[in-house]
Amino acid sequence: MSNQNKPLIVGVSGASGLIYAVRLLKFLLDAEYWIELVASKSTYTVWQAEQNIRMPAEPERQEQFWREQAGVPLAGKLHCHTWSNVGASIASGSFRTLGMVIIPCSMSTVSKLAVGLSSDLLERAADVQIKEGRKLVIVPRETPFSLIHLRNLTTLAEVGVRVVPAIPAWYHQPQTIEDLVDFVVARALDQLDIDCIPIQRWQGHG
Repeated sequence: MSNQNKPLIVGVSGASGLIYAVRLLKFLLDAEYWIELVASKSTYTVWQAEQNIRMPAEPERQEQFWREQAGVPLAGKLHCHTWSNVGASIASGSFRTLGMVIIPCSMSTVSKLAVGLSSDLLERAADVQIKEGRKLVIVPRETPFSLIHLRNLTTLAEVGVRVVPAIPAWYHQPQTIEDLVDFVVARALDQLDIDCIPIQRWQGHG
């Protein structure tokens, strides 16, 4: 069955933890989903800092870059957007989607969304999901949370945004870093009714 009837928007902001975005793309593309991806300007810096890798700016080369990182050269549909292109398709409410996930989500992005500020395409696309009443999931990767962070997250939760902090569990007996990451990614996708990651779910006792 094709999962390409409507796209899912994936936003990647300048928070640490790009492995979360990479693993999300791997499973979604393997499952033949249609992905519209936008990475913020700060993401370029994080790639350099975390992996000493330069992420290309051109959308076509960026698509190849993300596919290489995810290890999925052909499956699914991936279309990348430049962070500054606020006239892109995903900036309009008339562009129908399955929703949007921002992974990882920086506290800067959280604060801008909480006050309705759209300074780039990622923020505009997220603001559109909120105003259209569509699903928006954010995966904040920060610790500790300040009171300002918590108030901004509360503001977003009050308008229906699902907040899934990058906090893994251990009941599934993880053996690798990927096991820990995949648990968080799966829980984020659960909020969008997407089940494409083979994780061990809690079965209860007895």
